[in-house]
Amino acid sequence: MNNTIAKISISGYQIQEPIWLLLLLLLPLITYLLWQKVDQSSGSMRVSAPKEDFSAYSFVKLPQIIKVNYAIFSLGIAMLIIALARPLDTEKIGDIENYGEGIDIVISMDISGSMLATDFQPNRLVAAKELAKEFVELRKSDRIGLVVYEGEAYTPCPVTKNHDFLKKTLSEIESGWLESGTAIGVGLGTAVNRVNIDSLSSKVIILLSDGENNRGEISPMEAAELAKSLGIRVYTIGVGSEGYASMPVNTPFGTIMQNTLVSIDEELLTAIAEMTGGSYFRATDEKSLREIYYQINQLEKNTYVDVNLSKDKYVHPEFFLLFGLGTLVFSLFANLLIYRAHA
Repeated sequence: MNNTIAKISISGYQIQEPIWLLLLLLLPLITYLLWQKVDQSSGSMRVSAPKEDFSAYSFVKLPQIIKVNYAIFSLGIAMLIIALARPLDTEKIGDIENYGEGIDIVISMDISGSMLATDFQPNRLVAAKELAKEFVELRKSDRIGLVVYEGEAYTPCPVTKNHDFLKKTLSEIESGWLESGTAIGVGLGTAVNRVNIDSLSSKVIILLSDGENNRGEISPMEAAELAKSLGIRVYTIGVGSEGYASMPVNTPFGTIMQNTLVSIDEELLTAIAEMTGGSYFRATDEKSLREIYYQINQLEKNTYVDVNLSKDKYVHPEFFLLFGLGTLVFSLFANLLIYRAHA
């Protein structure tokens, strides 16, 4: 799914996959039909209790109990559906005083299969992640986010000052999360969407790619035009050695490592950078990539000073997933007790 399009906000939550929320429309109908089925039958459940103390409550209507349990079950299903929609909340905690000008930075990183090539040690992706974490350490005053892309794009971390969370997220990134391919336009377009346009006057995207654009509903130059119109500078980095590199190749016998010609669309990456007022760099090994990050750090100096840093609070799909599963387990257990008592 193209995250440049499929993204909404509800009550402060950024919904990453809103298409799943359509399933919520079915729950009231399903619950109503189940209740109608209960109403067609009748019954009661005897509650064991001393007659002299609880005579007024010695019978509880079974249909009402079943209806309540169906409602609890529907709530659990709703929580699981919300978890599938991947909600994310970035609620600020505490006070913060800012002086000067800060920068919003989004790193848009190619994580396609070719990023597992071993011309970087141990491979391009691991090196890119580790050096991105070093860059984050240099930008203590800035808000930084992360977008990853293959044949589609995903935002595992929006712009934030919680750099510990960002670095943890970088460590967990793996190739193969998304559809195969290299959608440079979608990766850039998603990064443009993730920059907070209204908050800070200086906005930067660092776009890494080791290949050529071959997927996506938005072209790289269309995404670059959008970045330019919003005043976002884009620094592009071509990742890969000169000549051939050993990289994974899918064959009928499985994935094998094979020497393949490194093919980076440097003309495209240069055009994107020039259009947006940024620069293009070529990284042929870990050392040159580290130097590139250092150059970008020097180019994007700021005078942003925090008197009292705030923290970001993240609410991830896991919360809704656990809540939903717990509710379903409770409902199923209650259902078992109801029918045992009625038997």
